[in-house]
Amino acid sequence: MEIRTLRLALGLALMSSIAITHGADRVTGAPFATRSEVIATQGMAATSQPLATQAALDILKAGGNAIDAAIAANAVLGLTEPTGNGIGGDLFAIVWDADKQKLHGLNASGRSPRSLSLAELQELAPDGIPPYGPLPVSVPGCVDGWFALHQRFGQLKMSEILEPAIRYARQGFPVTELIAHYWALSVPRLESYPGFTEQFTLDGRAPKKGEIWKNPNLASTLEKIARGGRAAFYEGEIALTIDRYMQANGGFLNYQDLVSHRSEWVAPVSADYRGVTVWELPPNTQGVAALQMLKILEGFPLADYGFGSPEHLHLLTEAKKLAFEDRARYYADPAFAAAPLARLLSDKYARERRRLIDPKKAARSVSAGALDAAGDTIYLTTADSDGNMVSLIQSNYRGMGSGMAPPGLGFILQDRGQLFSLDPAHANVYAPGKRPFHTIIPAFITRDGKPWVSFGLMGGSMQPQGHVQIVLNLVDFGMNLQEAGDAPRAFHTGSSSPTGPADATLGDGGTLNLESGFPQTTVRALMQMGHDVGAAVGPYGGYQAILRDPGNGVFFGASESRKDGQAAGY
Repeated sequence: MEIRTLRLALGLALMSSIAITHGADRVTGAPFATRSEVIATQGMAATSQPLATQAALDILKAGGNAIDAAIAANAVLGLTEPTGNGIGGDLFAIVWDADKQKLHGLNASGRSPRSLSLAELQELAPDGIPPYGPLPVSVPGCVDGWFALHQRFGQLKMSEILEPAIRYARQGFPVTELIAHYWALSVPRLESYPGFTEQFTLDGRAPKKGEIWKNPNLASTLEKIARGGRAAFYEGEIALTIDRYMQANGGFLNYQDLVSHRSEWVAPVSADYRGVTVWELPPNTQGVAALQMLKILEGFPLADYGFGSPEHLHLLTEAKKLAFEDRARYYADPAFAAAPLARLLSDKYARERRRLIDPKKAARSVSAGALDAAGDTIYLTTADSDGNMVSLIQSNYRGMGSGMAPPGLGFILQDRGQLFSLDPAHANVYAPGKRPFHTIIPAFITRDGKPWVSFGLMGGSMQPQGHVQIVLNLVDFGMNLQEAGDAPRAFHTGSSSPTGPADATLGDGGTLNLESGFPQTTVRALMQMGHDVGAAVGPYGGYQAILRDPGNGVFFGASESRKDGQAAGY
C-alpha cells in the first residue's frame, strides 16, 4: 500500500509540474497545438517521416492516385523507419473509392506456419511464445497487400511507385531523431539474431540522427518486386531465400506458406457516434474495441464535462476496460473463431455495458460480456484530387520485428505470431495456417455517407484508445484536425491479454497513464475515484490524418509532434 501511495504521489508530481507542454505562444487555436493544419486542394499526404510524405506527393504530381501514393509512402517508410514497419510485416487498409462512393477494407495479414502444430509450439515454448527469434514469425503480408491495392485501384506502374524507395535505399538518406532513438534501443535486443547486425547496424551500432543510412540489399529486393510483381516475393528467389534461412535457423515458415498466401478484401464495420459514422476493420484486428468504446461513451454528455475533466477521463477509462475484456475473449481470426460482431456493436449491448460503469468509482475488476501488448507501427494517409482517400497501417510488431533478417534481402521478418495464445480454450489460440490477433488498425470517419476524416494512431493497445480520443476531440470537444492529435492523451494498461486465459479479468484495475497537460485538479480527482494514475514515456501513439471539406473543396492535413512526421499537400 505504501508503494502504491508513493507511485500515485510521483505521478501527481510529474503531471502537475507543467500545465502546457509547448513553450511557444500561438496567436490562434488551442495552446497545446504544435502548428496549424496543412490545407491544399489537389492532394495531401500525412506520414511519420517527411521523405515518405514527399514521395507520396511526387507520385500524385506524376499522375498517380491516392492508392499509388500510399504504396510509395509505405515503401519509403519501410526503408526510413525500419523501427516500425517493412516488407517483412503485415498491412491493413481502408480505401474510400471516389468512383463508387464507398469504403473497401483490405486485410493483408499473414498466417502462421502450416508445418508447426500447437503441441509442438507448446513444447518449444512452455513459458509462452517468445517475442523474438524464429518462433513468432508469420507470413509477411505487406507486399501482397500492395499488389492487391494496386490491382484494384492503381494507376501508375509499380516500377514508378517503388522508384523513390529504391533510390533512397541506394543513395542513402539522413536518419531522423525519433527513429534513431528507437533504432538504438533495438540493436541490443536484436543483434544476436542472424543477419540483423550485418544489415541493420553501422559497425554494430544504430545510425545516429543525421547520419546517412543506405540499404542496398533492400533496393535490390524492391527492384525484383517492381519487375516481377508479387510473385517475385512469394514464389521466386526471395521466397526461397526466406525458406532456406528459416530452416537453417530453427524456424518453421517455409516456401509453401509464402506461395499459398493471399490478402483478403473485407467489409469495414462501423458505429454511429453523434452524427458521424466511424469505420474500422473486423477481427483479426482490434478495431471493434474502438467502436465498442464509442457506443458506450455516446450515452454520456462528454461535451458538457469538457476535455480533460475528471468525468471525461474516468468514463473513457471505464469504457476501455469493458471493451478490452471483450477484445481478449472474442477477437481472433474469423476463419477459426467468429466474433459475435452484431451483438458486440448493438445498441442493446452498449446499454448493458454502460450500466456497469460507476460514475464516481474506478472498477477494479471487469469481465467480458454474455491486451496489453507493446508495439511500434507506422500509419499513413493519402488523398487525391478525385476524392480517393487511403487509411493504411503497416507494422513489423515490437518495433523492428523478430530480429530475423534473411541474408541479402534488407528487411526483417515480423514477430506478430507472439500474439497467439497457447491456451486451447482461447479464441486466439495458435493453429497452423491461422492469422494472429492484430493490434494495427486503420480508421475512417464518414458524415452523411460522404468521406470526412481518414486517420490512424499507431502504438499497440494504445490504438483503439487513441482512435476514440481523436473522435471525442473532433466531435465532442470541437478541436480542429491538428489540435485533435496534439491534445494530451491518456493510456490505460492492465486489461486482459489476447494471449491469456479466456476468463482473465482486470485484476487490480490497471494503471491510467496521463501525458503532461492535464490539470492537477483532474489528476487528484481521478485518484480519489480509485484510479492508479501514473506517468509513462512514449506509449501514447503517433497520429496522422486528412480531413475532406467538400464545401470548399479542400483537404486538411495533420501530423503530430510525437513522431518525426509531416503532413503536406499541393
